[in-house]
Amino acid sequence: MAAVGDEDATLVARLREGEERAFEEAVAGLYPAMLAVARGYVRTRSVAEEVVQEAWLGVLKGLERFEGRSTLRTWVLRIVANIARDRAVREARSQPFSSFEPEGDEPAVEPERFFRADEPYPGGWRSFPTDWQTLPESRLLARETLDLVTSAIDGLPEGQRTVITLRDVMGFGADEVCEALGISEVNQRVLLHRARMRVRTRLERHLDG
Repeated sequence: MAAVGDEDATLVARLREGEERAFEEAVAGLYPAMLAVARGYVRTRSVAEEVVQEAWLGVLKGLERFEGRSTLRTWVLRIVANIARDRAVREARSQPFSSFEPEGDEPAVEPERFFRADEPYPGGWRSFPTDWQTLPESRLLARETLDLVTSAIDGLPEGQRTVITLRDVMGFGADEVCEALGISEVNQRVLLHRARMRVRTRLERHLDG
């Protein structure tokens, strides 16, 4: 568990003093991650935004109890997760938080990409993934490609979307994601792997024409 650093401690002190600029900085830095976590639990973006607003009230009320045993953003995201989980239950969602559980034996890559058991090299790649390093950088960075990545992430199951957003889009470490979401390292790793493979598959189809 990462403890609070000097930068976090300074920001917390400024927030406790009621500095408006500090609050603006905290919102700018944490809002995207807070929204991503909330969306992993509730049905719509609008409800997720309400969760984030409620979480900010909880953060401001609870600042005096923040002891710095974790990073500020991990502590904030735990508050978001708790509120979002409660909101999902109140809305009678049938399986709140189920998306963060292991998802059975769902293949991360289409089975047809591999040789069957009765073929030579069973289990081996029939169609190898594209080596993106051979593609022009301009094509990888094209707006169409970036939009496709965003669309692919948005279309993932809630748990996968939340984990890949925190890990690959926002740069959170594995331990921080596990702590913030209350999931095991195994669950986090499985969700991230499946999310990455789904996004990669969408990209391959696009880049291979």
